[in-house]
Amino acid sequence: MSISASMVKELREKTGAGMMDCKNALKEVNGDVEAAIDHLRKKGIASAAKRAGKETAEGLVESYIHPGGRVGVLIEVNCETDFVARTDEFKAFVHDLAMHVAATNPLTVSPDDLDQEILEKERQIFIGQAMEEGKPEHIAEKMVEGRLAKFKKENALMAQPFVKNPDETIELLLKDKIASLGENMVIKRFSRFQIGG
Repeated sequence: MSISASMVKELREKTGAGMMDCKNALKEVNGDVEAAIDHLRKKGIASAAKRAGKETAEGLVESYIHPGGRVGVLIEVNCETDFVARTDEFKAFVHDLAMHVAATNPLTVSPDDLDQEILEKERQIFIGQAMEEGKPEHIAEKMVEGRLAKFKKENALMAQPFVKNPDETIELLLKDKIASLGENMVIKRFSRFQIGG
């Protein structure tokens, strides 16, 4: 049986599991979404959401300096235990996040954290663009909302496509790590430094 993209998307939305895990689970159960959910639960991938309430008092602060020394990042990622914080998998994950921040320059961790002043300024710019294009008001409003949603996605770390795998957002990558390491994790904060920036 062929597995469609919409089936994979539906399973991802219901479980928070990674794209390949969803695709493999659907193949395993001949495309039955409910059976695929059970399959993923057995593997522990769908358990990430259950861990969301667990306290994250341990973790790691990672630094990444891009070759040439013109861009650097400090990032803090928290987990539940020191044991997980010391694993190679967790360290590699945090390093990848630091490298991603260096490459993409997000403004905040979450779209909800974006400064309202910045969003209002962008809204005014988008309104001006829509008016310049001569769009009717009801069309212009939809265009502005769409452009604002795109701005949030491009400038919030959790919504960005991961630079090493653009098919997966940072949020989905985080859920995959929570599932594979069996602990809740939180990307707490980051700072990005750039010469002349």
